Amino acid sequence: MRSELFGSLSDGTPVHRWTLERAGTRVRILTYGGIVQSVEVPDREGRAGNVVLGHADVAGYVDHPGPYFGALVGRYANRIAGARFELDGKEYRLAANNGPNSLHGGERGFDKRVWEAQALEHGVRLSRVSPDGEEGFPGRLEVSTAYTLDSDGSLRISYEAVTDAPTPVNLTNHTYWNLNGSGNAGGHELRLSASRYTPVDDELIPDGGPADVEGTRFDFRAERRTGGGYDHNFLFDKGVSEAPEEAAELYDPVSGRVLTIATTEPGIQLYTSDHLPAGLPCAPGDGIALETQHFPDSPNRPDFPDTVLRPDRTYRSETVYGFSVRR
Repeated sequence: MRSELFGSLSDGTPVHRWTLERAGTRVRILTYGGIVQSVEVPDREGRAGNVVLGHADVAGYVDHPGPYFGALVGRYANRIAGARFELDGKEYRLAANNGPNSLHGGERGFDKRVWEAQALEHGVRLSRVSPDGEEGFPGRLEVSTAYTLDSDGSLRISYEAVTDAPTPVNLTNHTYWNLNGSGNAGGHELRLSASRYTPVDDELIPDGGPADVEGTRFDFRAERRTGGGYDHNFLFDKGVSEAPEEAAELYDPVSGRVLTIATTEPGIQLYTSDHLPAGLPCAPGDGIALETQHFPDSPNRPDFPDTVLRPDRTYRSETVYGFSVRR
């Protein structure tokens, strides 16, 4: 494990890169945005390669923030309809950065902040304080995220947060996976332990309640090609769990690489990168984002699992990304 200066922002704020290595896995984490810049794992022939999308320098992330490549997303991942919500009888207005809606924490969410870093035995912990009113959210939120490598080379991301006032919290990592290392990822095969998903309207806001995947293109209960055209939340059959439970698997037939995802979260957003903007070192469809999280627009949906963190509780969430190959 080592840390190095990776670059700086326009105001001179330094950005460091932490490199974690264990059991054949090498991961690079940036203090800017808590970004997972690269994940290198071997293919079925033993050849190591980077399996996530990203940029080679800080400027790439600053100049092209929209895809959220590898970022730590918050205070609220996904969309909040109308960029507003009511909590304990009071209305809160958020930054509308996705049409009329709030997306991934607003104009300057956690993905655009420089985090404090602390070395761990097999990883790094990033932390910051989100002040009361940041992007419209109430309460002073103290957040920490630990990136560690397990003994088998799995990447474990552990989130914690406490607040001094009630506030919605929904954190995730927005890495785009390409297990072949390049080219279109539509040939990857996906399995989700999810019997339901949330249909959405034209603005990708949940439209009505969850629907069964049976007989639809949203049925990934048996492994099949992802193709494209997805930006949807799937409800894991396990629901919220105390410890991470395996609920997703992604396989690339070309390289033989397999990604398994175990999480405490009740859902996952599948985004097949169909709308990546121009000017990136990759094309639309080159990555698959699998964002473990609670459901979109939960602050306005009392029928969804609660995302409100209160001062007498601690927010905890954990996701483990395991790597293997099929011969």
